[in-house]
Amino acid sequence: MIEALGSTARPTILVVDDTPDNLSLMSGLLRGIYKVKLAHSGERALQILSGEAKPDLILLDIMMPEMDGYEVLRRLELDPLSRQIPVIFLTSMTAAEDEQIGLDLGAVDYISKPINPAIVLARVNTQLQLKFARDFLQNQNEHLEREVQKRTREVVAIQDVTIRAITSLAETRDNETGNHIRRTQHYVKVLAQQLQQHPRFSHELSADCIESLFKSAPLHDIGKVGIPDRILLKPGRLDADEFEIMKTHTTLGRDAILRAEQELGESIAFLRHAKEIAYSHQEKWDGSGYPEGLVGEAIPLSARLMAVADVYDALISRRVYKPAFSHEKAIEIIREGRGKHFDPAIVDGFLRVSDVFQRIAQQYADDDSVEPAKPQHDFL
Repeated sequence: MIEALGSTARPTILVVDDTPDNLSLMSGLLRGIYKVKLAHSGERALQILSGEAKPDLILLDIMMPEMDGYEVLRRLELDPLSRQIPVIFLTSMTAAEDEQIGLDLGAVDYISKPINPAIVLARVNTQLQLKFARDFLQNQNEHLEREVQKRTREVVAIQDVTIRAITSLAETRDNETGNHIRRTQHYVKVLAQQLQQHPRFSHELSADCIESLFKSAPLHDIGKVGIPDRILLKPGRLDADEFEIMKTHTTLGRDAILRAEQELGESIAFLRHAKEIAYSHQEKWDGSGYPEGLVGEAIPLSARLMAVADVYDALISRRVYKPAFSHEKAIEIIREGRGKHFDPAIVDGFLRVSDVFQRIAQQYADDDSVEPAKPQHDFL
């Protein structure tokens, strides 16, 4: 007796024939081995197949009144569930063209009438084995797909936790910035989404890219963990020598990520934006930035987006050496930096979503260190 892999239930065969003697003959032949369901017409067969308990195989007569076997099979093919059930035609039509019609419609085999019991049992057995093997493989594939999805979620969670742990470490060294990394993370995402349809950026700013930018943005100042406390925590403006040391935080951040990749022995696609942002977010459109003095589009797009987000947040935040500027003043300064400090197209995008930036600043405010936002619609 053939059983489904992993199952102890007997397979079910649906026999469809308009002749009672044929139904009786097939039932007697099959019932000792399989569960058997009988249908005396195509309509009755479709009624049985509309139920939840589907047969494992169908033996289908072709020449029936009102609805022949061909039409029954056509209707079965319209239903994704019944389409998976193998159909063997029972027929006295032996012409090759008749067989071709049925095979084209989706039948898996033909058995000629009058039937030979041994042939019927052998072919039913063969098709059931094939069906159960397909079902088993499909179940295995679905299981593997679920496992892949589970592992993918775990990898993403590990990425998120790792970034959060690293940025939390950075915060302990430079706690004056507080929620700065959270605000800039959301600024970058909103700005990238605004520019997603821009012809200069649409090829790069896919949904996956924007998600990567969102996750990578918190690492923009990670290199500051390597800056001496006397400079990083100085309660005032830096002198020229101190500023030169502070500028090395971009290289320190990029190199820390590079070293992690080297220890793994391969370049990690996920960290591409993190390296770009850490190293190049202090570059300026006109070439006056650091560490390399890159000009225009030689600056990675991720770093150009980060530059606007970083400067906006620095402007509206209180520091020991300056008060918090108003939202309007920050907009004015960024507009003045269009084509100098910042990519002009990115500034234009910023101006279109500046009210959303203000809402983000309010939601992730450090007590009273950023200017309160006026009531607006939620940015999320």
